[in-house]
This record gives sequence, C-alpha cells and structure tokens, in this order.
Amino acid sequence: MQASQQQRSSSMSNGLYHQPIREVEAYYLPQFRTFDHQLRYNDCSQGTNSLARNFYERYCTLESSPANGDAVYNSPSTVSFTPNGSPLSQQDSQSHPADQHHSPDNTYGSSISGSCITDEGNDFKHKLKELETEMLGPDSNFLDSYDSSFQKDINNTAPEMDSWRQIMEAISSRDLKQILIFCAKAVSDSDLLMAQWLMDELRQMVSVTGEPLQRLGAYMLEGLVARLASSGSNICKALRCKEPASVELLSYMHILFEVCPYFKFGYMSANGAIAEAMKDENRVHIIDFQIAQGSQWVTLIQAFAARPGGPPHIRITGIDDSMSAYARGGGLDIVGKRLSKLAKSVKVPFEFHAAAMSGCDVQLENLGVRPGETLAVNFAFMLHHMADESVSTQNHRDRLLRLVKSLSPKVVTLVEQESNTNTAAFYPRFLETLNYYTAMFESIDATLPRDRKERINVEQHCLAREVVNIIACEGPERVERHELLGKWRLRFKMAGFTPYPLSPLVNGTIKSLLENYCDKYRLEERDGALYLGWRNRYLVASCAWK
Repeated sequence: MQASQQQRSSSMSNGLYHQPIREVEAYYLPQFRTFDHQLRYNDCSQGTNSLARNFYERYCTLESSPANGDAVYNSPSTVSFTPNGSPLSQQDSQSHPADQHHSPDNTYGSSISGSCITDEGNDFKHKLKELETEMLGPDSNFLDSYDSSFQKDINNTAPEMDSWRQIMEAISSRDLKQILIFCAKAVSDSDLLMAQWLMDELRQMVSVTGEPLQRLGAYMLEGLVARLASSGSNICKALRCKEPASVELLSYMHILFEVCPYFKFGYMSANGAIAEAMKDENRVHIIDFQIAQGSQWVTLIQAFAARPGGPPHIRITGIDDSMSAYARGGGLDIVGKRLSKLAKSVKVPFEFHAAAMSGCDVQLENLGVRPGETLAVNFAFMLHHMADESVSTQNHRDRLLRLVKSLSPKVVTLVEQESNTNTAAFYPRFLETLNYYTAMFESIDATLPRDRKERINVEQHCLAREVVNIIACEGPERVERHELLGKWRLRFKMAGFTPYPLSPLVNGTIKSLLENYCDKYRLEERDGALYLGWRNRYLVASCAWK
C-alpha cells in the first residue's frame, strides 16, 4: 500500500499530463452508466477504455497560450476530478507560468519546467525564419501564417473548454435547470458519454414531490432517456398502459380544470364569441372538433336559455377520439345524454350528433350540415394534434381549415397553447418545453399543496405524457405539435378566413374569472386576441374567425 502511494505521488509530481491515459481515467472520469432496452441502468464495462479515451481527448486536453514571451500551461480546472470522482474547484487547479516552481504535492497545478521549452522554441522559430527567408525571399509571411493558424486552433478550443467549465459550475451549484439544458444539448449532439453522466446527476436532483422544476425535471429526464434509447413511442405506450381507471382519470382532468384557469379561459372566451355571433339566430349548429366531456357547452346552453326573446334551437356535432372515450368510460352517447338532460331542464330545444373519429379522419359527410342552420365551429385545444405539412403530405391541419371554410361558418373559434414545438429542432424544442411547462407547474403549485397525492396524479396523467411526447418522439409519433398564435393566423388567412373581433364583454368575464385565482395570472388583449399567462409567460391564446 505504501509503495503504491509513493508511486502515485511520484507520478503526480511529474505532472498529470505525463501519465498514461489509463491512469488519467482514474482521476478524471466518474463512473458512467449505460442502459439497456428496458431503460434500466446497468454498470458498463465493455468499451470503457475507448469511451474514456475519447472523453479525455475531448475535454481533458491541455491548453497553452503565450504570455509575456513564456509558455503557459493551463490545466483546465473544470475538467479535473479527485480520485473519489468529485470535481476540483477553480482555485484547486490554477495555471502557472512555466518559469515558476511548485511543490510536488500541488498535483493539478504543477507545471512543466518551461525555460528549456521557451529557449528551444525561440531558437527553432529563429532558424525556421532564416530558412524561410533563404528559400522564399525576405517578404515571405509563411511563419506568420503558421502562427495565425496555430492561434486559430487554440481559439477554437476555448469555447469548448468554456462550455465544460459552465457544466461543472452548474453541477457544483446544483443548478437543475442548467443541467437539464446541458443534458439536452449532449443528447442533441449524440454525446452519449456526457448525456449519461448528466442523467446520473439529474436523477439525484429531480423528484415528483419536490418543487415545480424538480417535478417537471423528472418527466423531462424520462423524455431524454427515452429519446436517447430511441424508445419514445414505447414510453408513451407504457404510460398509456399504466393509466388509472377511467373514473379516476376523469377526476384528475376535472381537478386540473378547477385548479388552473386555462381551460375555463379557453371555453369562456370561445363561448363568448359564439354567443355574440348567434345572438339573433334561431337555429344554431355547433361543430366541436374535440368535445371531450362536453363541459364547454354547459354554460353556453344556460346562456342561450336566458337570451331575451327565447333560446334558439341548438344542435351540437361532437367529434371524439379514443383518449376522451377512455376518460369518459364510454362513447359519445354519454355526452349526448348529459347535454340533452341539461338542455331539457332549462327548456332549450336541443339535438346531439355524434362523430366518433379522430379529427384527421373527418370528411364533409361526417359533419351532418343542414340547410337553414347558422354554423359555428370550435377548435379548442385540438388543432395542434393534427399533422401539418412537415409530417405528412396530407397536411390535415390545413385541410381541416379549408374544409371548415367551405361550409361558410358565421364564426370559428380557436383556443391553443401559446408554445412553439411543431417544427422546431429537438434542442430548441426542449428549451421551449422547459420554459412553458415550468410556468404551468408553478401555477399548479400555487393552488395544490405539494403533499397532495391528487397533484402528483394530475401532473403525471394529464401533463407528463405531453412532455415525454414532445421530447422523446419524432415524425408521426410526435402528436403534441403546438404553434404560436402568429403561425395560426397565417394558416387561417391562407384558408380564406378573416378575424372576428371578440366582444369587450368576453374580456370582462375573463377578468372576473381570474379574481378567483392567484394574482400572478395575467390577461392581455392584443390584435383581436386574448392571451392568458403566468407571470411573464403566455400559456394560452384565444381568438375567433369568420
């Protein structure tokens, strides 16, 4: 043991950069893990040497630069680890001029005795200049070009070392947000070794019972793992298999509906536009492309019941998907019976037409349009699920808009999440998702205590799938494809629509709604649309078209 310690001390005194690669690994490399196809993490032994060698060459190279005529060797402090794997601070790994002398105990700050290097380098450079002048003439700048090229290589290394320094600072300070970002960048760059290491760090920091960022981080980490394993669709399918009973899922959706004003904001603003457009109509046909539980239409039916001059005849066509059917515990007939019962109780003539299919399968004949009815179409939190031209040549997103425009509706309402995750590449999409859902999770935190089991279930079953799908999946498998309202405006205008201004009464109604919630929510009306946000981040946008 003592002989081993003396040998290690001797090798350190000669400078860490004189050690063979295998010795360097022991000091520089943490114990990385890799995962199998079942997403379980196992120790990795095969290929360690080649991975470590690549890691060493990329992040642990020495950096040199001229200073006052002397050669200076900077041991990159941010990439140094103690034998137990912990990172050294910047103060523990200082750069020193080559003519300084240090104790052999100063392992990571030791320097090469630089006088001979400096003298030989200057002598070599002088002789090279003489040879250049003799062969190429006195005006040659070959050596200057060589110096410039060498300096350029050094400058190219600096940003990479700076990035590494930022990673180590984030780990040292336990900056969860930055580590998530660095991990996503490593996944984006296919840097497997770095990604695995940062995932190990993240596992010690995330928690579904912690602060908002810790909770969101747990689901984002799951998405990163799934993406790296190319199993995003499998993760989403696994989540679907683990869903609670339909009654429980419906209760979680109802809790989310109550604790956050986002859905109420969307439904109320859309209903306000429809009520305003239909105030003088006797027969109203509403096509809802995502009827879900039919909750949106309860308040509208009640409002029509109180309309001066009596209510109109209302017919609702409800378009469905399998997810909503699962949450309801049955087909669209459940929605039809519920709304019919309500309409009868308030004496509103009512019909319900069911179209049990995904929006991308809807054709004109499925909508049941009749002459003599004034048409309203509702797209609430639905269009972002439709594939556009970046996914399929069928482009159902624009196809549906053209189909609806051909029906000459009096009003079309749009409610969507104000986020940009449709065509963005993975890394910027990750950043957008992190920013958006951080605000979402913070707003939930303001209403539901962290120790409430219902909050965990709400986030896991109502939001986690969205997060994992956005991060882990690509192509047709990625169904969460949000766009900003500016992009939706372009799509509606290309389909032939013009804006339908929202009534000031709608704005006042939404403001009254927000009085029941945290004061960090904010409402803004801009360019004929309403935006609901949390602090400085817009989360939902609502507008109307004709």
